[in-house]
Amino acid sequence: MPAIFAFLYMTPLLPLMPFAYLHPKITSGFYKPGQLQLMKNKILTGLALFITLYISISFNSGCAQIGSPTGGIKDTLAPVLVRAAPAVKAINFSGNRITLTFDEYVTLQELQNNLLVSPLPKITPTVTSNLKTVSIRLRDTLLPNTTYSIQFGDAIRDINEANIIPDFTYVFSTGRTIDSLGLQGKVLLAETGLVDSTLSVLLYRNIIDTAVQKFKPDYMAKVKGDGSFMFNNLAAGDFKLYALKDGDGSKNYSSKAEIFAFLDSVVIVSAVSPQPTLYAFAEEPPKENKTIRILKVAFEKRLRYSSNLSGTQDLQKKFELNFNNPLKIIDTSALVLTDTNYNRISSGGPMVDSTKKIISYNPKWIAGSAYRLIVSPAMLEDSAGNKLVKADTINFSVKTIMEYGRVVLRFKNYDQSKNPVLQFIGNGKLQYAFPLTNAEFSNTLILPGEYELRILFDMNKDGVWTAGNYLKKLQPEKAITLPQKLPIKADWDNERDITL
Repeated sequence: MPAIFAFLYMTPLLPLMPFAYLHPKITSGFYKPGQLQLMKNKILTGLALFITLYISISFNSGCAQIGSPTGGIKDTLAPVLVRAAPAVKAINFSGNRITLTFDEYVTLQELQNNLLVSPLPKITPTVTSNLKTVSIRLRDTLLPNTTYSIQFGDAIRDINEANIIPDFTYVFSTGRTIDSLGLQGKVLLAETGLVDSTLSVLLYRNIIDTAVQKFKPDYMAKVKGDGSFMFNNLAAGDFKLYALKDGDGSKNYSSKAEIFAFLDSVVIVSAVSPQPTLYAFAEEPPKENKTIRILKVAFEKRLRYSSNLSGTQDLQKKFELNFNNPLKIIDTSALVLTDTNYNRISSGGPMVDSTKKIISYNPKWIAGSAYRLIVSPAMLEDSAGNKLVKADTINFSVKTIMEYGRVVLRFKNYDQSKNPVLQFIGNGKLQYAFPLTNAEFSNTLILPGEYELRILFDMNKDGVWTAGNYLKKLQPEKAITLPQKLPIKADWDNERDITL
């Protein structure tokens, strides 16, 4: 608004501004001296006001425009290959350099974890990026009449938004044709039926059994999040197939502690190839670090113990006394388990473990009942000659039925011939295991919590999962983890129908 008033004020005077002092009527005395001075003052005042307001408005208008640019629409498109030298699927390849040019600036991320060259070379190619170009320098002698693939996985991305070119692959052949056969399948962990996407799948042209232990594979593929794998650009032939979690980077099966899978038979790659499933296992648990110093066990000067009680006693678990030192002299008459009326409980213990540090009781507990364990110090002595200072009585009670959840599970496609065992997994550990003797399972003594349900096919009927053995060509026992967890509430009926 002030600018409008200034403009209106100055409008009648605008024709006079350029020559207010040079107009003939002014210089010839047409105006009286007082009128002339008044007109000059009016022109100068208006001009000053106009300039001041114009600068102020311009400045404020400019300040209002200061801020972050909107940036426009976010780029969500992955880079596009516009040129390759030699061309993709080139034949009669004999060079050692490849150049890939994209439509925007690119970078390489986690190349070491993504790059796969098949057949596997002895020396990994050198791969670099510069602006819009990815350059590959081959450092190994190429096999004749062979189709090669260089798989980048998710390594190639644009610089600005990190948009990934998924599973980008460059293919060429040193012969006159491009091999086009494929092999796909799945890898699962035998003990759980779940997927481990850190596993690699190994494919060997050499079909002798020891090849996987002595040599690197001809082809490698990564296991995807759903457990699947895929080999492309294969020639027809017989192969051996394995899966491996390569702990030492050797790219072969070098330790029984490595997670490993093998197929019993040779895989024939042809126009109609099989789609095998491999079940991975670790034949032995990982060995502890051998560099740890073995320290002499220090005996405490006083013999003490504690129990495994945390609140009330579980109806399905042992009651344990844990001693700080191994016991040398153990007279079980020194430990007496009774009810509240001092009636001795003769079944279920006491039992001493192999370390001589744990004494346990596992009678048929009565729900809601109270018990006493009377500890006499006379005949309990550790290896250093220490004894308990005084007698003690431990009073405890057992959980009531209402503290447990009632579970009923009905299984479809139940097959007794596979010796199924139902396992309850809580907090990552096996909490319960029950052999399934029919298509319906019920139990009234499951503690509240959220459980994974797993079905173990216990082929040797020993109640636990058994690993495989590659030397003996024994496959591991298999299990499946059901997709939905089972939440169990105390004093609730928890029912579910399950299709196996």
